[in-house]
Amino acid sequence: MRCPYCGHAEDRVVDSRELGDGSQVRRRRECLACQKRYTTYERIEEVPALVVKRDGQREPYDRSKVLGGLVRACEKRPVTSRQLEAMADAVEAALGRKDDREIRSDEIGQILMARLRELDQIAYVRFASVYRRFEDIEQFLTELERLRREREVEA
Repeated sequence: MRCPYCGHAEDRVVDSRELGDGSQVRRRRECLACQKRYTTYERIEEVPALVVKRDGQREPYDRSKVLGGLVRACEKRPVTSRQLEAMADAVEAALGRKDDREIRSDEIGQILMARLRELDQIAYVRFASVYRRFEDIEQFLTELERLRREREVEA
């Protein structure tokens, strides 16, 4: 591991701890040359998962794409990065439960929409509008009306 500050190749681990469900380790390191500290994350390398797109194409699963979509949906909303990471973790957990290492893009969308609906309804509608390809105001209104009815039933 090279120090991000000075580029020196030797460091020492100051602290290690498991994150979440134990699938990731956070390490605090100290450079032996400049004594600055930095954090690294370690996770198990797995067989790459494939996402089956709507048109049948397959592409490698990319966590950053999932997080990017969530960040756009949650822009200027009271949603923390930790909550976004937890949603991406939920997608990866679903992948881990599958035997064939393939997941349909609509499965990913359903997992994320279910989480967003509980977390922040504005972010949910934003995400759903892209995911479901809303083409006019009527589709927005239909989704908003469905959310309103669900809220009334819960109350």
